Amino acid sequence: MERTFASIWNIFLYMLQWTIICSIISVIVGCLVAFFLITLEKCIGIRNEHTWIVLFLPVVGGIFSYLYNYHGKGAGGGNNLVIRAASGSDEYVPLRLVPLTMFGTIFTHLTGGSVGREGTATQMGGTIAYHISRLFKITEVEKEWIIMCGISAGFSAVFGTPLAGTLFALEVLVIGRMRVEALFPVFLSGFLANIVAESFPVHHAHYVMGPVPELSFMLIVKLIICCIFFGFLGFCFEKGVQLVKGFYTKLLKNPVLVNIVGGMVVVTLAIILHTGRYLSLSLPMLSEAFTGQAHPLDFLGKLVFTVLSLGSGFQGGEVTPLFGIGATAGSFLNQWMDLPIGFMAAIGFVGVFAAATNTPITCFVMGIELFGAQGATYLLFVTILSYMLSGHNGIYTSQKLIRPKYWIGQSILPLKQKKNCHVEEKIK
Repeated sequence: MERTFASIWNIFLYMLQWTIICSIISVIVGCLVAFFLITLEKCIGIRNEHTWIVLFLPVVGGIFSYLYNYHGKGAGGGNNLVIRAASGSDEYVPLRLVPLTMFGTIFTHLTGGSVGREGTATQMGGTIAYHISRLFKITEVEKEWIIMCGISAGFSAVFGTPLAGTLFALEVLVIGRMRVEALFPVFLSGFLANIVAESFPVHHAHYVMGPVPELSFMLIVKLIICCIFFGFLGFCFEKGVQLVKGFYTKLLKNPVLVNIVGGMVVVTLAIILHTGRYLSLSLPMLSEAFTGQAHPLDFLGKLVFTVLSLGSGFQGGEVTPLFGIGATAGSFLNQWMDLPIGFMAAIGFVGVFAAATNTPITCFVMGIELFGAQGATYLLFVTILSYMLSGHNGIYTSQKLIRPKYWIGQSILPLKQKKNCHVEEKIK
């Protein structure tokens, strides 16, 4: 009886301790993300009214590249720096990363850079959490948990998806393993941060998937074909960003010039095509994918503009552009699949996201949060298969690979170090 009481008391103290820590993180991160989203919405509105502002994209890129590289004190690591810190790295995460990533992203969107916003939110969350962890006498593992809480808070608040935010923080660090031991504090942080952010006039987009087709053999065949395409797009996105970065690095040794020239390329391409459709978040394009109004090659246009923007060093993130690429890819495939357009856009939305980020469970749950549970079986099928078909690399180069995505009996070759994934151990 005494032992039982002691166990209950320890659990209570554990939960109380983490509730206090998570509340502090959530309030700060939730307020920061709310300010970021409100400001971002206003800036995108200004750019839509004054399209000539896109001409200043190279200038913005040059200024923030200079700040990052000469005054950032390691802040240029961005998402990957935060992921490494949450994985046990002893690297210092500078507090100046918060204003740099926030205002770098805001001004990039103001001038039309095709980037996302989740990267900014997770970097702010992880950085705030890292510095809060330094205020307590804690173990190295507890420090990792706190940073994961910050990642969850940022992701949850920016999309209004606390369940997906929780799973993202648990899943993104290592391919093949989820840090479920940190489930309580990570969930609590995401849940509370979302409540804080939504207490402000923040608008989160939700999309209507519409009718779900009945299960049949032909439907499974069609979904497999779609997943091959989604996996290929995720692979192309990741490889494209790496190739553009490598090309600019070889061509121009000065990182400031890389941003300036990269910005000029994006602006020139937008002028040649006479469209701002693929600039910034492209949320109207994303909405049109669910109604069948998207242009046939929108997925390709958004992919090219985003790869060129991220590859030249502009700040923001990758996830929202991946949503747009995936949803419009699903809409594009529908001309041969003859399935409900909203359904095709939804599976593309989660499929390309899963393929590029190596976070299939996060993508599945996010699909349910955004579209509802009526197509849950298909959403899970698509996220798993797209994830399997995209290879072991992903957009987060600091992800560790603890075990491969697939096992082929006893004939499997020894794991080799990937270019941008760290192998932790071999499967025995």
